Amino acid sequence: MNSRKKILIVDDEQINLEFFDVMLSKLGFVVEKAVNGVDALEKLEHFFPDIFILDNIMPKMSGWELTKILKKDLKFQEIPIIMLSALDDVKNKVAAFEMGVDDYITKPFNFSEVLARIRAVLRTRELFRQIQVRESRLILAEELGVDIKNNMVTFIRSLDELDAVIDQGLSADGAIIDENTVPRLLEAVREKTDQVRKAVGGLDTRIERTISEWASLKQHEIGIQALEQQIRKPPHQETG
Repeated sequence: MNSRKKILIVDDEQINLEFFDVMLSKLGFVVEKAVNGVDALEKLEHFFPDIFILDNIMPKMSGWELTKILKKDLKFQEIPIIMLSALDDVKNKVAAFEMGVDDYITKPFNFSEVLARIRAVLRTRELFRQIQVRESRLILAEELGVDIKNNMVTFIRSLDELDAVIDQGLSADGAIIDENTVPRLLEAVREKTDQVRKAVGGLDTRIERTISEWASLKQHEIGIQALEQQIRKPPHQETG
């Protein structure tokens, strides 16, 4: 991973917590531990993880119950979850995936497999996030394009109206019909130019806002080539 990813491990077996803490910390992950779902919710008050690893059977609040809470919370519902379980039947696995769990690993587990799955889930989530960023930028571009087109129609209409006003105050050879026409003509011209100026000002504001939003999105965007390399890179080549 390009930056240190944060992992919240939730398991009532202390030996598992210590094992994950030591192994994942050595690989560059930032690890926080909790002994059950209630403890995990308290830890989330000051720790925002990139991924959850939850045991499904725990006292006070199980991994199942915690998952349901997380998936209803807008702040945490997009964070991926890997569930560890001693239950190996298909029914439990299907139930976990339907709740929104990203991966399901049965005990006893092999750490290399868990690590590979952690990285796979993180890569998949990063890909999804990058798709969302690019989709947001496309939407901004489409909205700006519509605004520009609509304003161009307004500009052309205003110019046509301005030409019509001027034509009304001029004779066939282009001379002003009479002196009384001049004030009316100037007022009409001023009115139309003010309309155009306001439209241009509104469009300029819209463009500036779009540029600012684009720049904000760009900060969270990874180039396609770099993202492809990250996704295709074998887990053992990553440094954590």
